[in-house]
Amino acid sequence: MPMFPLGTVLLPGEYLPLHVFEPRYRELVRDCMAGEPEFGVALIERGHEVGGGDSRFDVGCVARIVQLAEMTDGRFALATVGVRRIRVGEWLPDDPYPRADVDDWPDEPPAGDDVDRTEAVAVTLRRVLAMAAELGETVAPASEVTTDDDLVLTSYRLAAMAPVGPLDQLALLAAPTVSARLGHLGDFLADTETVLATRLGGG
Repeated sequence: MPMFPLGTVLLPGEYLPLHVFEPRYRELVRDCMAGEPEFGVALIERGHEVGGGDSRFDVGCVARIVQLAEMTDGRFALATVGVRRIRVGEWLPDDPYPRADVDDWPDEPPAGDDVDRTEAVAVTLRRVLAMAAELGETVAPASEVTTDDDLVLTSYRLAAMAPVGPLDQLALLAAPTVSARLGHLGDFLADTETVLATRLGGG
């Protein structure tokens, strides 16, 4: 599969805009549009997005191109959506662009108590986002935190809205089950809430 290593984590269901200007990734986009309009996104462990020579993590997400605009100088503006989680079995030579042998990694069916766990995490997330907004941070509106019957997709959506860094996002992507993802997310949010409460209190 063509791969696009980035400094951010893409989660299933999440929207990801991309500005493609490197020649190798322009070729990746052209090849995708000539066949299956999908590529994998993996977090860079060490190195940079531009120029190659980076080291990458082996868990990622497939991005589907849903909108494309080509500029007069050959650059692309893409709108993509994360569609499914993948594991990288082997990274292949970057010729002509990063590629890997990958396997789909679907979530296991949710557990019986995941509905209650999802609602509890959503409540905490709304509180954390409201506190962060009060401090002037750029975060998703707390009113946009919702849940539905698809607990797998909901768990990813809540993870995508959480104000945590790329490595924490990667841990949420790599959680083996919905229960584990919600557990990790609940822990992250509890720590964040403590910090935000201290800041709001002038500490």
